[in-house]
Amino acid sequence: MEKQVLESSEERTFQYQDSLPPLPVPPLDESLSKYLDSVKPFLNQEEYQRTENIVKKFENGIGKELHQKLLERAKTRRNWLEDWWLNVAYLDLRISTQINCNMGGPGPYIEHCWPPKEGTQIERACVNIWHTLKYWELLRAEKVPIERSGNAVLDMSQFRMLFNTCKVPGITRDSLCNYFKTMTEGECPSHLVVLCRGRVFAFDAIHEGNMLTAPEISRQLTYIQKRCHSEPDGPGLSALTSNERTKWAEIRDYLISLDPKNLAHLEKIQQSLFVVSLDDSSPHATPEDYTEITRLGLGGDPTVRWGDKSYNSIFFSNGTSSAFCDHSPFDAMALITMLSSTEQKIIENEGKWKGSDKVRDIPWPEELIFTLDQKIINEIERTKEIYYEKVSDLQLACYAFTSFGKALIKKRKLHPDTFVQLALQLAYYKCHGRPGCCYETAMTRRFYHGRTETIRPCTMEAVEWCKSMLDHSATNHERLQLMHAAFAKHNRMRKDCENGRGFDRHLLGLLLIAQEQRLPVPELFVDPAFTASGGGGNFVLSTSLTGYTRFSGCALPMVHHGYGFFYAIRDDRIVVLCSSWKSCPETSAEVLCRTLFQCFQDILQLTVTSQL
Repeated sequence: MEKQVLESSEERTFQYQDSLPPLPVPPLDESLSKYLDSVKPFLNQEEYQRTENIVKKFENGIGKELHQKLLERAKTRRNWLEDWWLNVAYLDLRISTQINCNMGGPGPYIEHCWPPKEGTQIERACVNIWHTLKYWELLRAEKVPIERSGNAVLDMSQFRMLFNTCKVPGITRDSLCNYFKTMTEGECPSHLVVLCRGRVFAFDAIHEGNMLTAPEISRQLTYIQKRCHSEPDGPGLSALTSNERTKWAEIRDYLISLDPKNLAHLEKIQQSLFVVSLDDSSPHATPEDYTEITRLGLGGDPTVRWGDKSYNSIFFSNGTSSAFCDHSPFDAMALITMLSSTEQKIIENEGKWKGSDKVRDIPWPEELIFTLDQKIINEIERTKEIYYEKVSDLQLACYAFTSFGKALIKKRKLHPDTFVQLALQLAYYKCHGRPGCCYETAMTRRFYHGRTETIRPCTMEAVEWCKSMLDHSATNHERLQLMHAAFAKHNRMRKDCENGRGFDRHLLGLLLIAQEQRLPVPELFVDPAFTASGGGGNFVLSTSLTGYTRFSGCALPMVHHGYGFFYAIRDDRIVVLCSSWKSCPETSAEVLCRTLFQCFQDILQLTVTSQL
């Protein structure tokens, strides 16, 4: 009896899923007034007057009807946004999602256990994989701790998507396949897929009921690597996942029609725990400069990553590593929680394997050999050409600002995230001479299946403060007062968004209701102010805090003349990952980063002088 009591008193990862509150629909007047507030920095008096009239008309007319219909929808769904968001933000996209939407980030192990060193690729990979498999086991046993924000329990459903998950291309819309099951739910696929030199292998991570040890994983990876290095390269089929979605769906159908075995192989990849990529490159990396690892993680060899897989763990030849993920099944924080947890274990074991060296007689990896014809081989080559051309246009700057971090910012009684966001507004203003419409991710995981809401950091308060910083006649006292007003505004917006009182997803819901009812697009959404302020995916700055751990990651800009800007805030440093397109003459990730680091100093200086 005693034991049962003990077990039931432990929280299970998914135990509160059914008691989470539904995602609320905010009041219409509140959302519209916040929207009006957010467009001000981008309009003159006359344009603002026009937009205000459009909004008023919307609020008293069609907007009211759409809002009622949205409330009706919310009555029958615990998350009125969920299916819509998955489709509109991810599965309906027809561009190459691998290039434009996937996220990835460098492994920070070079800072402690594993500085770059040739010849360590397999040895480190198998330790890393083993700890990742242990995490999958914890998740299957529902022993991954439930995350909280203050006292509020957070939705854990994204953790189900970390493993055994893959996106499958469709002609007009992709679909998401998830094969993960907890132990109480039943059997779950337990094999890994390894990509090396254009070839695809699979092996089971469990043998006779027990997980493979690091030496056993090492035996499997060594076998794969030896074969790939002594035989000709494979066809590199996985490059096709970087294609435009409809094109990839058509090729995939054609591939399946060539031989039913091809479908079995594709399903084997889809169902796998995750993909292990053995990459031959050796990116330069230091704790202050992660640029090269990030570039090769996001835009490296397309034949050794499966762009649709929820998680590709990339191991480079010099023992450095990177993560590469499809963005549709989860947001970065679920992945970062998993990576930080496994990193903790790696550090505790000093990066070494401390278990038994005994290797059981396990089956060798199986190579998945696809039946291809000349049409597919030509398509692989064409896809690789397009891919390399696109990624060669990518500029990445991933640097650590090491003068100070969270500890000092908090000592100055400032919110670290807001500190970085306002510094970014100032840096953009300095570089471009105008305010930059900005998207910052807020998490809505307090609600059932909640994902994200948009914070719009480019407020009138932020703009007034930026102007004062560039105005030589402004006193430090004035600048500081404006800065505190901008900070307070940002902190309020963050809180609202996390509590389901943002307005961007609400407006999207109203637009989608109109589309479902086959109504004309309301004027609000075709008003130039909507686009100018970032609406419809037109944010010039696409940003996110990747947390307070050693992990950070990056995605590409939303628009050609924009930036992807991501940052991790640690006690003693701020790690910034910034992306832009070289073919856009007015943007430069390098210049924005350098300017930003100067702005960090400027803000700190301002708070210091005010205290004298």
